[in-house]
Amino acid sequence: MVTQRDRQHYIDWIRVLAFILLIIFHSSMPFVPYGWEVKNAQTSQALMNLIWWFHQWRLPLLFFISGVGVYFSLQRRPVPVFLWERVKRLFIPLVFAMLFTIPLQVWVEYTQKGRIHESYIDFYPSVWKFIPYPDGSLTWSHMWFVVYLFTFILILTPIFFLFKIKLLANFKEKITGLLASPVGTVLMVIPLMYIYYTLFLAWPEQGSLFDDWFVFIFSITLLLYGYFLGGSLSFWSNCEKYRKPYLLVAVITVASLYAMYWWPLQIPKEYGPKYTSYALLNCLEIWMVILAISGYAKKYLNFSSPVLTYLNRAVYPFYILHQTVIVVIGYQVVQWSLPLLVKLIVLTILSAITIFSIYHFIIRRTRLTRFLYGVKD
Repeated sequence: MVTQRDRQHYIDWIRVLAFILLIIFHSSMPFVPYGWEVKNAQTSQALMNLIWWFHQWRLPLLFFISGVGVYFSLQRRPVPVFLWERVKRLFIPLVFAMLFTIPLQVWVEYTQKGRIHESYIDFYPSVWKFIPYPDGSLTWSHMWFVVYLFTFILILTPIFFLFKIKLLANFKEKITGLLASPVGTVLMVIPLMYIYYTLFLAWPEQGSLFDDWFVFIFSITLLLYGYFLGGSLSFWSNCEKYRKPYLLVAVITVASLYAMYWWPLQIPKEYGPKYTSYALLNCLEIWMVILAISGYAKKYLNFSSPVLTYLNRAVYPFYILHQTVIVVIGYQVVQWSLPLLVKLIVLTILSAITIFSIYHFIIRRTRLTRFLYGVKD
């Protein structure tokens, strides 16, 4: 098994790159025909069709990598210490963001929709009425990922305690050994397929925590996959060894999904043969993408650098800030008389520069701001 002393830099790279890709994804959102905080007058269905694929696996990958992180964190600290650290790094930054960062994007949304006609200074006190969005201005918005992750950790804490017991820890190692084999790893897609098939239509994804059973069960399953497989050197080695077959299957399933369902975007809305094939193909695509990314990262990104060291600390504040920054800058950009593609590129670049600047020149400078944005000291 891999230990914390055996730093696997490719895991850090996966986490960093997955979070940074969210900047590109959300920079696209003003320009697609899908409800979002700020919208451009002209939208592109083609752009929507393209980013739909990214939407399928971006958060499953993050939950899987978060489970890997849970494994390594528990290797070097007792469960109560681990839990307190999650409170500091997840819950406190979440509350701070809901009260002091995210309200700005709510103000922009309400302003563009003509719902309010007041300055942000006049609008902000409404946050403290604690009326949930969309009736009020209190929301966790894109931080729903953190809400779910923290909830999963609370739910799974008894399991983490049990697997600290030597007898059960040995049992876990045996299970992991079976799952980490090439056949076992591929077969792990079956529970994902079952969850997708039974829950996707009945409980469409909401990010609301309550009444969101598809996202909840699917995501906690992926986190558990990461927790069980994260410390297995044979799993990562097999991902590296079979990265090309995994990628090939991913490409074939993506091509099939685009041919049958994504171009044009027509997701089945009721049970039947089309829905069954969609659920099976999409789950296979999601899992193969995760395995392929893991394999190629193991092959080509198993190195450290000053850039990785810096980004490892910066990426969580980047995540907290990114959507609010994109919404605020996007509100100005969508008003410009420029082609859609030019606006998209400008918004992405300006947002990335702004997010980096806020972190580099403000957040990382003081212990208080680092604490509020979940940065490790």
